[in-house]
Amino acid sequence: MWVFYSLLTAFSLATSDTLTKRVLASRDEYFVAWARLMFCLPPLIVSFLFIEIPSLDRTFWIATFCALPLEILAIILYTKALKVSPISLTVPFLALTPLFLIGISFIVLGEKVSLYGGLGIMLMAVGGYALNLHKIKKDLLAPIKAILREKGSLLMITVAFIYSFTSSLGKLAIEHSSPIFFGSFYFILVVLFFTPIAIKKSSENLVISKKDMMPLLYIGLTYAMMIIFHMIAISMTQVAYMISVKRMSLFFSIFYGYLIFKEKNIRERTLGSVIMFSGFLIIVLGAE
Repeated sequence: MWVFYSLLTAFSLATSDTLTKRVLASRDEYFVAWARLMFCLPPLIVSFLFIEIPSLDRTFWIATFCALPLEILAIILYTKALKVSPISLTVPFLALTPLFLIGISFIVLGEKVSLYGGLGIMLMAVGGYALNLHKIKKDLLAPIKAILREKGSLLMITVAFIYSFTSSLGKLAIEHSSPIFFGSFYFILVVLFFTPIAIKKSSENLVISKKDMMPLLYIGLTYAMMIIFHMIAISMTQVAYMISVKRMSLFFSIFYGYLIFKEKNIRERTLGSVIMFSGFLIIVLGAE
């Protein structure tokens, strides 16, 4: 069942991202990021009616409030990446999170990269190179230069780095509460802290027009589904296995990019994503 819930998480995330990118064509990223969170709140609040409220200790609060500013920064950068670059050229870089986790674990815990980890890192680097393979005709280093020039790719790489911290802190908070409670409570806090930032930074008033109501409702609903499915799945298995299946969102996003936004060079981006995902699987499975 955890595989089923993880796949639902991946599909919900890719769908929410695609709907978000469509709205971003006419609205600024701070408004859209705020609206996506606001519209996902009702299902999360309702979930409190069906769960037991756990007792919360000091570790829960420390983990939660350390993760909050990082989560808000990641949300802003994530939304900006979706706005400025093709979805099939940004979302695949989320697969770099385990690469950063290896570096962080070495600094903090002194853990060394295994043979599996080294192979996985190599595959992920090759996959990132392959995302811009069509530019190789000009220069062997052109695909790498293309990544550095693509603002959305750089933003999503930064998001992947931030997620290497928030995923660890979130798992710690879940262990000291419960999955659905943490998911709902945490994102309520995110909305409370992000709203003043959105009011200050948005180039437009945080007013939801009738035209935007239904698109934002779908965005919020699919995002809430992603959060709930994520928390259920992660409570049923080890986090490494769950996240590896969740990264199937890479393929859903590339499919949406071709189907809805008519993005080009989809074949090489699919190949690059498959290679990156393979590297991700080798890293997480080799770590067990």
